[in-house]
This record gives sequence, structure tokens and C-alpha cells, in this order.
Amino acid sequence: MRAVIQKQYGDVNVLQMDDVVMPIRQSGEVLIRAVWTGVNFTDIKQRRGGKATGTFPFVLGVDVSGIVVDADPSSAIKVGDRVMAFVLDGSYKEVVRADERLVYSLPETISLRDAAAGMLTSILSEILLTQIAQVKLKDTIVIHSAAGGVGSMLIQLARLKGMTRLIATVGHADKIPYVHALGIQNVFTYNDFPEKVKELTVDKGADVIFDSVAGYVTRKSLDCLAYYGTLVQFGNSSGEAGELSTTDVHASCRTIRGFSLGTTRQLDPERIRTAASYVLTLFEENKLKMPMIHEFPLEEVQKAHRLMESRQYQGKIVLRIGGDEIE
Repeated sequence: MRAVIQKQYGDVNVLQMDDVVMPIRQSGEVLIRAVWTGVNFTDIKQRRGGKATGTFPFVLGVDVSGIVVDADPSSAIKVGDRVMAFVLDGSYKEVVRADERLVYSLPETISLRDAAAGMLTSILSEILLTQIAQVKLKDTIVIHSAAGGVGSMLIQLARLKGMTRLIATVGHADKIPYVHALGIQNVFTYNDFPEKVKELTVDKGADVIFDSVAGYVTRKSLDCLAYYGTLVQFGNSSGEAGELSTTDVHASCRTIRGFSLGTTRQLDPERIRTAASYVLTLFEENKLKMPMIHEFPLEEVQKAHRLMESRQYQGKIVLRIGGDEIE
């Protein structure tokens, strides 16, 4: 079968199409013919060597949408089911393995393309809002990287839950109109958001800040986080560690909470299933959708990675792997 493999860390040129052997299903697993897969910042980090835990050659990617082609007869997941799944051993290939606990059946009303574009980001967003930050209706919330995949879903979910005190940030001013279209009036850049947050909250600061950027953005976030506020740190797309010290939290009674979807897939898959069930209902009812999707065929994976690294995009980047059901 076809796959994108890499035999060393580096730039996009290390990603090469190749023929690899078909995976063999183990007990408790399913095999899925992949139709779409998402491109995520964790893929970029792993390609560069920032998550150097694997052995060469390996395949990038964490999630797919597609059709089940092999499953244990006793499993609730059946051959022929349309599914979204978090995979084992990478998703940039035509057939993937997945732990059946991390496979979710899709209603016919949800296209495989939409599932690849929105499921991972919406599941993560739901967990961040309800389980990690435990946001309240009265909270003032700041969402960094608001024009990205997770930011787009955080905004939609927060608004669906009735939260109105939302502030968004973006890396470049040309992304502001996209975020305005999601329903947020107050959108600022990473350069000026602390002053704007203080102005809008009459110096109180934000109650909850969602930070997937890290680096200096974390430092600036702590400059406008309210007393008893919560900073939720769930990534470092800047490539740099967040800047903070213990004095940022004890005197101000503030909390810093971290979350990793990768860690949770390994240690607590049922936590993910709860969120997946909720967002699947929203997708089915057409209440949730990724506003902008950038598509590339699997053969153009290098172009997809270049676009993500350029940060000159909004929404979600997906790879079209193939199969009979191209949606």
C-alpha cells in the first residue's frame, strides 16, 4: 500500500511516498481504509525531531476518517462502518490500525471530509472547555490562535454553550476577518492583546486563557490573567517553551492547567469518548462545522506541511488519501 514515510528528521523534503506492507490487526484493534487525515502541529514537531520518540522509518499522523475493513467479530465496530479514529503507527497511509476504544462510528449525515477536518479539533476543544478549564457562563475567555483548527472549534463550542465574553487573538492581522466571521468582535494580535484584555475587563483580566502557542505568548497571557484565573496550556506551536515562574501563580491565586490529547489517548481513552459523543451530535445537527478546509492529495503532503509552517492559512488542513468514498 502507499504511505508517506520519513527516514530522518528534517524539513518537508524528508517526507517521501513509498510502498509499505499492509498492517496486521492485533486483538482489540480494527483496520481502516483511510480516506482523509488531518495535518496537525504535532506532525510538524515530529517531522523536525521535536518529539523524537520513534524509530526510523516512521509514518506521521494521528487521526483518520474512513471505512473499517477488518475488526474482531465481537467488536461493536463492524466491517463497512464509516468511522473517525485516532490511529496507531501513523495515518499518512492507505490502511491504518486503531485501538477500537478510539474509533467512533459516523452517521451518514457527516461526510468523511468534514469528520477529518473537525472531529479531532472539536473533541480537544470540548475537553478543554468542560473538563480542563471548567468554564462558567460569566467568565471572560481569551482564545489564542483563534484562526486555527482548534481555535475555530473553541469559539463555536463556547458560543453554543452560551458564553458571550470571548476575546480572540491571531498571529497576523489579516486573519482577523476570519475570526470576526465566527462571531467574535474583539480580535487582537499577539503583540497587543494584554492591553486590550485589561481595557475590556476594566483591569480585572481574563478568567480563562487557552494557550497553544507558548513562548512569549504565555508570558503576555500571565500579564492579563485575572486573580483566581486559569491558564490552560495545551501546545507550543511557536516551537518555544512558555515563559513563567512560580511567582506568577501563588500570590495571585491563579492556576495553570496542562492537557495533551496524545497522553490522554494512551491513559484515559474513555475521557475522549465522552467528548466525541457530544460533538458528533452537534455535527449531525449541523451546529458545528469547520469554516475553512484546505485540501491536498497525499502526494502533495510537502505542500500541506509548508502551508502549515507558513501560518498563512485559516481553519484546518487535510490530506485526501483516496478510496471509493471521496467526500
